[in-house]
Amino acid sequence: MKVPENYQPAPSLLKDKVIVVTGAGDGIGRVAAKTFAEYRATVVLLGRTLAKLERVYDEIEDAGGPQPAIYPINFEGATEKDYIDLSDALHKEFGKIDGLLHNASELGERTPLANYAPDTWQRVMQVNVNAPFLMTQALLPLMETAESASIVFTSSGVAQRGRAFWGAYAASKAAQDNLMQTLADELGGALNVRANSINPGATRTRMRAAAYPAEDPNTLPAPEEHMPLYVYLISEDSAGVNGEIFATK
Repeated sequence: MKVPENYQPAPSLLKDKVIVVTGAGDGIGRVAAKTFAEYRATVVLLGRTLAKLERVYDEIEDAGGPQPAIYPINFEGATEKDYIDLSDALHKEFGKIDGLLHNASELGERTPLANYAPDTWQRVMQVNVNAPFLMTQALLPLMETAESASIVFTSSGVAQRGRAFWGAYAASKAAQDNLMQTLADELGGALNVRANSINPGATRTRMRAAAYPAEDPNTLPAPEEHMPLYVYLISEDSAGVNGEIFATK
């Protein structure tokens, strides 16, 4: 699926909404956080590198957006208690969550499965699969208190069909899409929470450069070009859309 043709979000579409963004310090997560703030959302910036989160915080404030919040967390080592603590902190500060963008991701190794390091496999699965599951489970009660809430997962082309040398990353993204579909089917429209995925395709990010070091990044779309779809799915404009995988092209 794709964003509706000629989609134009209202300037204050996300006013009074609280949206959590993981991997908010760089790449698509950084641009999404800034874009949500442009549409007047209060954004909660999650990531492991405080300096990067602080930079995004300053960029949002300098642009006149609502004051964001920072919550440093290392998804590689975070436990169930860490996510419960996150939920408690957000409940105390905001009382609800209107949107959750799962964007933090670990690339792992580009190597044949026969040579794949087991500890790297575990790390990729922890960041890309276990962390989104634990966070969603912990934050779902806060989303159920919102009038209309949206969970968005960032997918990949290798989620639909694995390719040689993509190893744990491909497997983890396939698992993440299945997690989204299972969650969406359980929600089933009975609650006010929905879940969908976005496959942004090749995008000018650090992760893409690490995966394809010989590629000219200037030939790729910037994260900003994908933002209409991210805004559409995180907002009430996509109310009723549930369990779908969207592509930016």
